[in-house]
Amino acid sequence: MVIGCGGSGKSTLSNQLHQITGLELIHLDQIFWTPGWVEMSKEEWIEKNKKILAEKDSWIIDGNYGSTMDMRLEKADTIVFMDTSTVVRLFRAIYRGIKYFGKTRPDMPTDCPERTSLEFLHYILLYNRTRRPGILKKLKALKDQKNVFIISDKKSRLALIKKVAACFH
Repeated sequence: MVIGCGGSGKSTLSNQLHQITGLELIHLDQIFWTPGWVEMSKEEWIEKNKKILAEKDSWIIDGNYGSTMDMRLEKADTIVFMDTSTVVRLFRAIYRGIKYFGKTRPDMPTDCPERTSLEFLHYILLYNRTRRPGILKKLKALKDQKNVFIISDKKSRLALIKKVAACFH
């Protein structure tokens, strides 16, 4: 399970882990959003998550979605929290917005062209104050039962990739 703020590198790391492990990669954004950036209902979202977790024994799931995070935390054996700096996240989000302007990213559903709104940048800017403490608290509670990795920079990301590769090759 790979979680973190927008622009933290979740999808990039998830793709790398997928290439190494061969485990099915599930991008939650591809499931949650429907064409034209329409959100699915909360009830349907919860049911989709339950179905994924009931049907699949192993996976890499990329994405946060706090309303269903606890059910994924319960099923995951390994949680990776991408805890990159606010400056890095903002830069990546803006860069991604420029790179994919008018196009749909590979980890997004069809007909959801990239958009970088002021609201999204504001979310990134406030993430460390509004979301990060709660996630760290949950991870601290799970550290004795699950494999928990907190990735804050390129060095820790590469160390995790090396560790995973050693287990799968």
